Amino acid sequence: MKRFPAVLFLLVCSFSCWAQGLEDWYAALSQAAGIDKNAGLTTFLTLVIPPGGMYQAMGTAYSAVLKDSGYLEANPAGSALLKETELSVYHNDWIADSRIETVVFTIRQGDFGIGLGAKLLYLPFTGVDNWGQMYQNSWSSDYAKGYYTEFVGTLNASYTAFGNYYFHGITLGANLKLAERSVPVALAQNQSALDMMVDLGALTKFNFLKFYPSRERNLAFSAVLKNLGPAVSGDALPTSFVLGTAYSPIRPLTISLDATFPHNLTGSLSPSWSTQNSQFSLGPLDEAASIAMGMNLAFTTFAAVQAGLELKPGLPRLTAGATFNLEKLTMNVSYTVDLMTTLAVPDRLAVEVKLNLGDLGRQEAEDRARELYLAGLDAYAKGDLEDAVIQWDKALDILPSFVPAKELRDTAQKALDLRQKMETNQKVQ
Repeated sequence: MKRFPAVLFLLVCSFSCWAQGLEDWYAALSQAAGIDKNAGLTTFLTLVIPPGGMYQAMGTAYSAVLKDSGYLEANPAGSALLKETELSVYHNDWIADSRIETVVFTIRQGDFGIGLGAKLLYLPFTGVDNWGQMYQNSWSSDYAKGYYTEFVGTLNASYTAFGNYYFHGITLGANLKLAERSVPVALAQNQSALDMMVDLGALTKFNFLKFYPSRERNLAFSAVLKNLGPAVSGDALPTSFVLGTAYSPIRPLTISLDATFPHNLTGSLSPSWSTQNSQFSLGPLDEAASIAMGMNLAFTTFAAVQAGLELKPGLPRLTAGATFNLEKLTMNVSYTVDLMTTLAVPDRLAVEVKLNLGDLGRQEAEDRARELYLAGLDAYAKGDLEDAVIQWDKALDILPSFVPAKELRDTAQKALDLRQKMETNQKVQ
C-alpha cells in the first residue's frame, strides 16, 4: 500500500501526457468522422453526459459490463448483478466552468436489486436579450447573473429471472427518472422545465471459449431503451436504443462494444439540401448512430486500467481511466478527449469515490453451501447415503439454486429408496 500514492501520481501524469499527445491524431479522427446535421436537436443533454467512473473510462461501452454503479445510466438491469451494496460519489469537471455532481446508492437482495441516483449539472449564467445585450438588475447597475442547473433523479429496480447454477437467467431492469431544468426567471423567461422518462434494460450471460476457471460467465449481451418520455416545449428527449456485448477472453481482461441508435420521438422532419438534384428534401430528425468500444484490464488485485473509443459523427471521443481498490474504498479517475476538451487539467477530468458496504452475507452463504456440498460428496464416496442427503439438503436450504447439490441429492435419495424397498422385499420373503 505504500506504493499507492506514487502509482496514482504516475498514472495521473501519464494521463496528462497521453492527452497532450493526441491533438493531431484526434483532429484527423474528427475530420474522418464527419458531421451529424441533426446533432443538438434534443433537450436535457445531462441525460447523456457520463458522470465518470468505469462507464466513462470505457467510452460508454458499458451496457453489458455493469461492474459498478455506472449501470444506472448504462443499463438499469445492473442493480441485480452487483456483488456488493455501494454508495458512489462522482465529480466531473465538464466544459469550462460547468460541473456535474452525481450520487448513487444501490443494494441487492438475492435476485432483486434497487438503486437511487441524483445527478446535478450547474454553471454560472448571465441573462441576455434577443440582441445579445446582457440584462441588468432592476434594482442595481449589476448584470443579472445566476446558475443554470439541470437535475436528474433516478429510481431503479431490476430482477434476474430463470437463473440457476448452469444458466445466468435473464436480468430485467427499469429506471423511472425525473428531470428538472432551472433557469432564473430574472435571466430567461419560460425556459425552466420539468419532465419524466423511463429506461428499460435487459442482460444475459453465457460461457464462450472460456479457458480459465471461474463461476462468472465470460460473455454478455444487453439491450437498453433509454430516455423514453414526452417532449419538453416541443423539444424531444435524447431517446435511444442500445445493443451491447462484453467478453472476457482471459480473466483480467474485458472488452466491450455498444451500438447506439438515437430516435427523435417528436416525429418532425428536417430539411436537407441535395447536391445531386439541387433541391431541399425532408428527412427524420434522428441523430446518427454511434459505436463505442471499451477495455478494462485488471493487472493487479487492487488496480485496473480502462480505455475507450466512441465513434460518433461530429464528436468522436477518446477516454482513459484507472481504478484503485482499497478494501472498502474504491477510486476511479478518468479523462476524456473530444471536441470540447481544452487539454488543460482538470478539464474533462472525472473522479469517482465508492464505498463498498458489503454483500448482505451472500458470499458467506455461498461458501457455506459449497462446504456442505463437498461434505456430501465425501459421505457419498464412503457409501453413507443418509449423511450425503442430509448435507446436500442443508446446502439447498442455504442456496436453493445450487443445481449440482439438488441433482446428487435426488440420485442419492433414489438409491436409498431402492435399498429400502429391497430390504423390505427380503423381509417379506
